[in-house]
Parts: sequence; structure tokens; C-alpha cells
Amino acid sequence: MILTREKLASMIDYALVKPSYTMADIEEATRKVCENRIGVLCVLPAMVSYTSELLRGSGAKVCSVVSFPFGASSTRSKVFEAEQAVEEGASEVDMVMNVPLFKSRLYDRVKSDISAVVKAAKRRGLDLGRDVIVKVIIETGYLTAEEIALASRIVEEAGGDYVKTCTGFGPRGATVEDVEIMKRAVKKAKIKAAGGISTFEKALDFIRAGATRIGTSHALEILRGWRPVEV
Repeated sequence: MILTREKLASMIDYALVKPSYTMADIEEATRKVCENRIGVLCVLPAMVSYTSELLRGSGAKVCSVVSFPFGASSTRSKVFEAEQAVEEGASEVDMVMNVPLFKSRLYDRVKSDISAVVKAAKRRGLDLGRDVIVKVIIETGYLTAEEIALASRIVEEAGGDYVKTCTGFGPRGATVEDVEIMKRAVKKAKIKAAGGISTFEKALDFIRAGATRIGTSHALEILRGWRPVEV
């Protein structure tokens, strides 16, 4: 398959999740999303309602982060945050796995935490007539290869639609090896690579490794570097 520019744009989750981003930055980002037909604009919870209004009717989706960037909130807090994001217009939710519980080997609690958010977000979406996608960030920089595989399986078993590599605030960004491990570990869940992906060539490496979404704050740089290639 040839990777067209349109296809690449549809695979990008354009991330504006730094605390320094302003409403003006969101306005500019929504214009770029519409001009370039970028698939998703990912923002902080406080920006979801405004972003949804700006993108209404454009075809682009709004994604909200949940328990970002540490994932250590209570399940109840995560559920509330996810439901509120969907109510305010988000069609996608990127939640952070509870890394402290995972590193404590409390895997059942990690799974139930993810499952609760997935069920709540999707149920609220159905109430509003909207399909909601839930992506789970496992923060690969804190994990061994074996833990990356295990976390990926837990996400899939809990109902997550995507396993995502990193928040961009962890000890390191995504690696191709991370994605390859994740891809081997899951059967149905898809892969989102994020964390340090700033050029077309880097994005291409992750797509070829098995990622179907690219999370980045460098969407325009990646698209400017696009060339038609086989994937």
C-alpha cells in the first residue's frame, strides 16, 4: 500500500497537551487540523469543550487525556474525567495506565482500572450517539521488554482499543522496539506510537513497525516531510 499524504494525516493525533498551550494555540491548531485534514486533535481536559466547538462539522475528532501524565489517580477520578470529556465532545480518550500499581505487580487492579474507564467512556458515548475510542498509555520508558508485553496484553483484555507507548513526559520517548513488542503481544488492539516523533522518517519507521496512529506535537513537520512510499 502506498502511504498517501491524506492517509498519513488521518493517522496523526496532533497533541497539544503541554500546560503552556493557550486558547489561542488551540484556535491555531484547529485551523491547521482542518487545512491538513488531520484526523485527531488531542488536548487537555479543560480545552475539550472549546476544541469541540471549533472543530464541529469538520470531520476531525477531539481526544482528551485522562489522568495525564502519571496515571496515578483513583479509578473513580479517571471514570469521572473520561465521562466528562465525552460529554464535552471528545470522541477519543487517551488514559494513562496506573504505572505505580503495575510496577507493584497488582495486575488485577491495573486491569480493573482500565476496564472501568473503557466501559464508562463507551457507555457515555453510546448515550450521546457517538462511538468512543479508548487508548491506554503504558509509558514504556518505565517498563522492561517483558513488562511492555504484559501491559499490552492487560490493556487488550481490559477492552482498550489501542495500546499507546508514551505520554511525552516520561523518562524517554517511544522506540521502534517498543512498538514491535506491543504488536507481537496483542491480537486485536491497535498500536499508537507517541513520544519524540518529529519527522516523517521517524513516523514511517513506527508505521512500518505496526503503529496505526502517530501521536505528535510536530504534525505539520511530519506532513511537510511526506513522500509517497510503500508501507
